[in-house]
Amino acid sequence: MNVGYARVSTSSQNLENQIDQLKNSGCEKIFSEKRSGKNESDREQFNIMMDFVREGDVLYITKLDRLARSVIDLHNIVKFLEKKM
Repeated sequence: MNVGYARVSTSSQNLENQIDQLKNSGCEKIFSEKRSGKNESDREQFNIMMDFVREGDVLYITKLDRLARSVIDLHNIVKFLEKKM
């Protein structure tokens, strides 16, 4: 399944552009939220998405910084997903 994740950091930012891009890329399921990426545990939809994805799924994002705030965060996300598969 093609799974999308969209995030904006503040309530004044708009998610629609990211969601439209994900839909146009063929995402069948999209998780989105208006949350700062500082604390992963505060990102409810991110955590639900990480639990949702399964082997064979493809995760789409519009920009890398929407998924992870640092190389270390990205590394930890990839390691978590590798263990799930």
